[in-house]
Amino acid sequence: MSATSSTTSTGTGPVTGTPVERHGSLQVMGNRVVDAYGAELQLKGMSLFWSVWEGEKFYNAAAVNTLVDGWDVSVVRAAMTVSVEGRYGYLHNPDAEKRKVKTIVDAAIARGIYVIIDWHDHDAALTSHKDAAKRFFREMATEYGDEPGVIFEVYNEPDNETWAQVKSYAEEVIGEIRGAGSDNLVIVGTPTWSQDVDVAARSPITRYSNIAYTLHFYAATHKDYLRTKASNAMSAGLPLFVTEWGTCSASGDGALDLGESQTWLDFLRTNKISWLNWSIVDKAEACAALRSGAGASGPWSDGQLTDSGRWVKAKIQAP
Repeated sequence: MSATSSTTSTGTGPVTGTPVERHGSLQVMGNRVVDAYGAELQLKGMSLFWSVWEGEKFYNAAAVNTLVDGWDVSVVRAAMTVSVEGRYGYLHNPDAEKRKVKTIVDAAIARGIYVIIDWHDHDAALTSHKDAAKRFFREMATEYGDEPGVIFEVYNEPDNETWAQVKSYAEEVIGEIRGAGSDNLVIVGTPTWSQDVDVAARSPITRYSNIAYTLHFYAATHKDYLRTKASNAMSAGLPLFVTEWGTCSASGDGALDLGESQTWLDFLRTNKISWLNWSIVDKAEACAALRSGAGASGPWSDGQLTDSGRWVKAKIQAP
């Protein structure tokens, strides 16, 4: 199978080829993320797990190829761990984490799909993290800023920070990306684990352009009230991009809620909001797409997929 079936569009660009060949560089137009031709589109794909612990083994080109050839993804996300427990992640071993990210980015570019470079952090607005983020994204923008399929996610999930704090942080980091000469799409997290998109909509970033805002949800926890927040944000003009969502509870575990998951996917399809499911990992939890012991590179049989993995794979492949 090709990667093209997980991209829906109403555009006037090429109708064949890889997703990036068909759609080019993404841009913000009003409250939508559109393609290089100004047409609405919806990307569908998978996020990798935190780049340390169980998720680390899937940071390889063969896993990306499996997602393209076997799942028809049009986008993947490299969730680079910034700091956990004071001893893991980019702040403590930057070269190793950058190698993992670059492996995924290079593989995605080679296959013509979109790829999100994700600063996977809950504390990015802290001074030490901000300075590191500025260095990291200037380096990434210098190396990949001319690649039409590369997207920069500068803050995964603010937790207790205010929108004013997140906004100030994001403006500084985006300044590094733009200063490196890249106009590529930037995605900014929002408070309360990227749920308060309506708060961001009251005071969006205006210093720079081509910015979208991430909305995260877990279907068994986040229901109609969060869709209302998303609708209010879009009505106020905010473009959204769901860089992470799960079929289970916000813990990453618990019973699946596939009915609510379908309600969410219908909402995203109607509003042409791109999405990535959490996640490609074989950790023993409900939202993991792979069963324990699944090979690092695939291909993965249906028996190696969890209930969530099989369901999400089918939704990615659906027209």
